[in-house]
Amino acid sequence: MDTTPSSLAQLLNAEGLLATTANVTTEKGSTPVTGADCDSRVVVPGHVFVCKGAAFRPTYLTSALEKGAVAYLCDENRVGELAATVPGVPALVASDLRRAMALVSAEAFGHPDRDLKVVGITGTKGKSTVSYMLRAVLDGDEPYAHAGVMGSIETFDGIECEESHNTTPESPDLWRHLANARKAGLAYMDMEVSSQALKYDRVLGLGLDVACFLNIGRDHISPVEHPNFEDYFQSKLRIFDQARAAVVNLDSDEIETILDRASRCERVVTFSAKGRSADVWATDIQTGYGTVSFTAHTPSWEETVSLGMPGLFNVDNALATIAICEVLGIGYERIAEPLSRARVPGRMELLPSPDAKVVALVDYAHNRLSYQRFFPSVKEEFAGYRIIAVFGAPGGKAYERRRELPEEAAKYADYLIYTEEDPANDPVEEICQQMADATPAGTAYEVILDREEAIHRAVQLGYEGEGPAILCLLAKGDETRQHEGNEFVPCRTDGDIYQEAVRNWHAAHPKA
Repeated sequence: MDTTPSSLAQLLNAEGLLATTANVTTEKGSTPVTGADCDSRVVVPGHVFVCKGAAFRPTYLTSALEKGAVAYLCDENRVGELAATVPGVPALVASDLRRAMALVSAEAFGHPDRDLKVVGITGTKGKSTVSYMLRAVLDGDEPYAHAGVMGSIETFDGIECEESHNTTPESPDLWRHLANARKAGLAYMDMEVSSQALKYDRVLGLGLDVACFLNIGRDHISPVEHPNFEDYFQSKLRIFDQARAAVVNLDSDEIETILDRASRCERVVTFSAKGRSADVWATDIQTGYGTVSFTAHTPSWEETVSLGMPGLFNVDNALATIAICEVLGIGYERIAEPLSRARVPGRMELLPSPDAKVVALVDYAHNRLSYQRFFPSVKEEFAGYRIIAVFGAPGGKAYERRRELPEEAAKYADYLIYTEEDPANDPVEEICQQMADATPAGTAYEVILDREEAIHRAVQLGYEGEGPAILCLLAKGDETRQHEGNEFVPCRTDGDIYQEAVRNWHAAHPKA
């Protein structure tokens, strides 16, 4: 049976979300609906348009209708104005717009999740790395052939491929990507699931074949994110409520609570890099310059696994990937080689210089938990290197990072450079000053507001100091946009800036 504005009204009514309707009992209420959009710039004919957000204007709806939208969904505060603006158009008025938007989107796109294997990955740290490791396994020797991906770095659904704007997109976009993946013939959707997506029902109604819970730390606490840790943690735990199987890291904080919630799933598979009590565990962990290897033990096999990227914590990420594959029925013969070549753009990206005097490590590490994993690993894997760290903190959210990041970095780094990192509407100099104020006594640091200048300065310090240096360029990874004011403006990647700085230094010091 076709989905129509009238059938969507019946769905919302059954879910207790329908406040009222307009024009759905007319002939227009029987018009087929094939999808949903919340951005008037990408509206497709036959879709429902969702009128949402503080910045919404009625002209967005008129534009959507001009492009072929056949109905709209709004909340009770807007229905009067919109009904007067576009009389005669079928309208669905929701008592809870976010929940309604998710359910309408899923129904309008025909529940494509039912035709895909969907893996959802959440955690304070490691989501992107596990997602890319899993993607490498699922695609095998055919990149982009079998798995779609939605995450903080990239969105690929077999039809669209773009740099991501949100870790987990708004529900109309999420369901469009799932529908595209089905249309493109992909078998899997490999996605990061953020606490915001869970809290605000972006993934409501999405069936997960596997929900992977990596870890929990204190992050994203702010007036615009989570008011406290408990709200953040409880939001994360909601991922298990919509999953058939759970994959859980036994080494995570709050593990008893996590396991209790995961027990709602039909199957629970655990992993650990520290002990043998898990279903999937590691022994014989060894590191080299830019590589890590270990013996993986699973219910199905025991073999050596080698990773082609540095970071002792990547053992955890690889074990998570292996545990997910255990649930999906994927064996060692399909796992080992892809994991050995898996790379994550801007994650533990090692960039040497021509003379090995200076090496850069580009990573997205941006919160206390990631620093607690990143810096000890660098200290061990690059013993004898001076550590110079370049980082900032974001504007408008996660204010605790301005204190926590200097405190953590100072335990391991020889020199800190504070700089811009997506300042949004907060002055960069204010953010950096707060970080400077939180710097432990005796720690060498300086403030350089411009990120490119900061990286050039780090290269200079690396070459002019005694012995080899590793430059830790943190938080931006492979990103090509910077959040400034209310806009995302183009920027160069940290890796590109570093390589330019190295070339410039050698050009200025030809005999060095």
